[in-house]
Amino acid sequence: MKLLVIDVQNAVYTPALYAYDAFTENLTRLIQTARRTGTEVIFVRHDDGAGEPLSPGNPGFEIAAPFAPFSGERIFDKNVNSPFHGTGLTEYLQNHGEDTLMIAWLQTEYCIDAAVKCGFEHGFRIIVPAYANTTTDNAYLTGEQTYHYYNAFIWNRRYAACIPAADAIAMMETNGGAAICL
Repeated sequence: MKLLVIDVQNAVYTPALYAYDAFTENLTRLIQTARRTGTEVIFVRHDDGAGEPLSPGNPGFEIAAPFAPFSGERIFDKNVNSPFHGTGLTEYLQNHGEDTLMIAWLQTEYCIDAAVKCGFEHGFRIIVPAYANTTTDNAYLTGEQTYHYYNAFIWNRRYAACIPAADAIAMMETNGGAAICL
């Protein structure tokens, strides 16, 4: 199992996110547990292109300090919602015989949705810990409505196992996710 942390970048990590405190606490605990148990943490950054806040050289592009990668942790950059499209991530995971991914971060209805569905289509077992993804309000739904719609209705038992964060942490501490079934 690998922990995939997607788009944890300064430009999007703001207190406007739904359940900001719970999200921050859960993601911090997941990353700390992964590092302590030897579960590889892989970061993905979104690049919107030159001149945009999410582009190399801009402070908004950088991974937010509370979650910053340690030396040697892999970072894959993407320019579409899916972390598996043209980044080398799929090949990296396949070359390492990986079959299970725990997915966390932003934003629920954009890159996390793409990661869950595309990861599933690439044959990975997907685990989504509770309150380890979030989003902001939009013109159609509140951040809370969006979060629950995807986590409880769209992904769970279709594309992923959406489980309590404490269970995800326990998985890393015990058997690396071998017991997860959809």
